Amino acid sequence: MPDRLPLFPLGLVLLPGLLLPLHVFEERYRVLVRELLELPEPQRRFGVVAIRQGREIGADGISALHEIGCVARVRRVETYEDGRYDLVTTGSDRFRLEGVEPGRPYLTGRVEWLPDDMGGGDMGGGDMAALLDRAVRAAFLDYLAALSEAKGTEIESPDLPDSSLVLGYLVAATVLVDLADRQALLAQPDGTARLRAELALLRRETTLLRALTATPAPELARGPISLN
Repeated sequence: MPDRLPLFPLGLVLLPGLLLPLHVFEERYRVLVRELLELPEPQRRFGVVAIRQGREIGADGISALHEIGCVARVRRVETYEDGRYDLVTTGSDRFRLEGVEPGRPYLTGRVEWLPDDMGGGDMGGGDMAALLDRAVRAAFLDYLAALSEAKGTEIESPDLPDSSLVLGYLVAATVLVDLADRQALLAQPDGTARLRAELALLRRETTLLRALTATPAPELARGPISLN
């Protein structure tokens, strides 16, 4: 039987290990936070799912959600006198949303928990993961260099984790892509598949960044400059 999890739909993708601060002001989510605060700290969690269609605010604002989401575990709560809350949460387990149940002020999801490992159970899977790990590290540093060139400012390279699984989530959280691309990375079946997808994505984005910073053609250079 699927587990049930309170849902907090947002216009973003939460990834395991990522910090997510939230300012809670809508009454339905105030109710959720009040209920969470009645639970032992390890049980204070809810599901974050990216909105496919609709908007975050308003009871009828959401018309479709993405299928794969991530649990947000509440680490810190600040309460305001008027009933608002500031939360600091951390992404943890991934889940597949099997269905949505009304009945509470907020949505409740029926969820199936997803494994969180490197996969690669086929012959040579470990070797493939190691090869992809090295390739993604190099491609990520090349992407950051291209991003620095495009922005005209130095971007310091972060310390990359030893774990290939954590590396995949760090890259997914850091690369500047749209929600659909980031959602696709979250939804990969395992860490090896995520690294493979990220390698293609990093190479694509690096090529685009370098194309944008290339010397323009003479006829373009003579044209008017737009600030848009």
